[in-house]
Amino acid sequence: MNIDLIKVARKIEKAALVLKNGRIVNVFSGLIETKDIAVEDGLVVGIGEYEGYEEMDLMGKYVAPGFIDGHVHIESSMLTPPEFAKIIMPKGTTSIIADPHEIANVNGVEGIRFLMDAAKATPLDVFMMIPSCVPATIFETSGDVITANDIGKMKLLDNVSGLGEVMNYPDVLSGDPTIHEKISIMQDRNVDGHAPGLTGPDLNAYILSGIKTDHECTTYQELEERVARGMYVLLREGSHTRNEKALLQGYTLDNHRRLVFCTDDKHPEDIVREGHINYNVNLAIKNGISPIMAIRMATINTAECYKLKGYGGIAPGYFADMIVFDNLNQIEPEMVFKKGQIVANNGKALFDTKIMLNGFVTKTVKIKNSIINLNISLNHNLVNVIDLIPNNATTKKSIAKVKVEQGLYVNNPNDDILKLAVIERHHYSGNVGLGLVRGYGLTNGAIAMTISHDSHNLIVLGDNDSDMQLAIETIKKIDGGIVIVRHHEVIEYLSLEVGGIMTNAKAEIVIRKLNDMVSVTRKMGVKTIHEDPFLSLAFLSLMVIPEIKLSDKGLFDVTKFAFIPLEVEEGLI
Repeated sequence: MNIDLIKVARKIEKAALVLKNGRIVNVFSGLIETKDIAVEDGLVVGIGEYEGYEEMDLMGKYVAPGFIDGHVHIESSMLTPPEFAKIIMPKGTTSIIADPHEIANVNGVEGIRFLMDAAKATPLDVFMMIPSCVPATIFETSGDVITANDIGKMKLLDNVSGLGEVMNYPDVLSGDPTIHEKISIMQDRNVDGHAPGLTGPDLNAYILSGIKTDHECTTYQELEERVARGMYVLLREGSHTRNEKALLQGYTLDNHRRLVFCTDDKHPEDIVREGHINYNVNLAIKNGISPIMAIRMATINTAECYKLKGYGGIAPGYFADMIVFDNLNQIEPEMVFKKGQIVANNGKALFDTKIMLNGFVTKTVKIKNSIINLNISLNHNLVNVIDLIPNNATTKKSIAKVKVEQGLYVNNPNDDILKLAVIERHHYSGNVGLGLVRGYGLTNGAIAMTISHDSHNLIVLGDNDSDMQLAIETIKKIDGGIVIVRHHEVIEYLSLEVGGIMTNAKAEIVIRKLNDMVSVTRKMGVKTIHEDPFLSLAFLSLMVIPEIKLSDKGLFDVTKFAFIPLEVEEGLI
C-alpha cells in the first residue's frame, strides 16, 4: 500500500479531491450516510470529514457506486466501444462485463482483439468473457472458430474475467469433451451460462460442470431454482428481450444478493431514450424494490459475482467510480466519476473518441452468387412456420396452410406469413436456408441485415422475391448493414462496415438513422408488438433459443436440437 494514501486516509495530508455533503448510498450497510468522500489516485481513501485540494459541495445530492452491466454484447449497439462508452457512461454505467462472441463469430480471435483494443481507448472498464461457443452450434456456418487453445491463450490477457455464455447446453449435458475442455480452462474464473428452460436434474448437471450464472430466465420460478442451486441470475432488460419485471416476482430479501442486472442486447436509441443499467434500477424501484437493494443489484452484486476487486462500492480501497443524482426513486445521473475523474455531466460525455479500424474486421460480406435462389418448393400446403412471440427471442413452432402455385410457395397477404432466408456470407459456400415466419407484419417490401445471431450470416425477410433480391444486392454493395426495400426501391439503409455488425459512425448519427428506419418499418406494417423490429429479425437465426429457428443450413427445431423439413405431413391439421 502506498504510504501517501495512508496519510491522506488519516487526514495527515489533504486529498486530491473531496466530495463534500453527499448522501452516500452504502451498499454494504444498506444505509444512507451524509459524509465526505476523499479521493486520491483514483481510489476512495476515506469516508468522514476531509479537506481536499479540490472540493466539490454536492449539497445533499445522493452518491452511489458506478453501475456495472453484468452481461452485454457491445456489438449489439452497432457502435464500436468508444462510441458505446459515450452513451452509457452518462447513464451511470462505469464498468461492463462484455461477451464479444458476435464479432468472434465473424472474425474469430482477431475480432476479439479488435474489440479489446478499441475498449482501451475509453475510460470505461471493459472486462471480457472469452466466447465459449463460436460457432454457437454445428448447425450453422460462422465466420471463424474459437478453440480451447485460443481460450487458453486469451485467458492470459488483461481484463479477461472468464468464459462467455455456454449456449450449447446439450453438449454440456452429454459430456462433450470439447465444451468441457473450454470450461475446465476457465475453472478458476467465472463461467457464464445460457440455459433457457433447463430445470431439475439437467440444471443440476449444468451447474455441476462449473457454470455460475444465467441471464436467460424468463420466469420467476426459473430464477428461484437457479438461486437455490447457487447460481447468480442476471435480470435482463434489453431492446427486444425484457425479462426483468417478470423475474422480480422471485425477488426476496434473502435472495437478492444473488441477483444482478444486465442489458445483453440494447440498441443505442433505446439507451439514450430509456437509460442503460439505471433503467434496470428504476424499473425495479417502480416495481416495489427498495432503491438501495436495486442499487446493490447494479453494483456490489455484480462485482462480487465477477470477482472484480475494488468495484461496486464506495469505501476505502474501492475505485472512485461514482454517480451523483437528485432523486433516489428515479435515478438520472447528474455527474459520473470514473476513478476520480468526471467523465460525464448532465447527460453528456466529457471525453473524446477516435475511429477504430482493423483490416481483419472489414470487407466481410462474401456471397457466392449474385442472384440467390429464394424459391420454396412445396408438394402440398402444410408447412412448419416460425411464430413470433412479442418482445422475446423465443419463438413457437406452428403448422399453417399456405398458398402453393405450380409447386412453389406464394405469398398471401391475408396470412401474415413472410418468406425468410438466411444466406451464408463468410466463406462463399452458397448455403441458403429458407423458411416462413408469421406475425412480423411487413408488407410490400423486404428487410435484409448482416446482423443475425449468432453466426451473423445475411438474413432477409420479405413478401416478394424481387424486393428481397434488391435488399441482398444492396447489402453486398455497402459491405454489411441493414437495408429496407419497398416497392422495388431502397428506402433506407445503415452501413455497418465493421464485421457487418458495427460502424465507426458517431452514436448520434446511428441513433437518428435507426429511428428513421424504425419509422419506415412501421409504415410498412411491421407490428408495434415488436418493440425493436431489427432485433426481432436478428433473433430468428439464434439457434440456441427455443423453439424454432432458421440457419443457412435449414429449419431447426431447438427443442429437438435437430433440423426439420419445412413441409409437414398432410392431415396433421
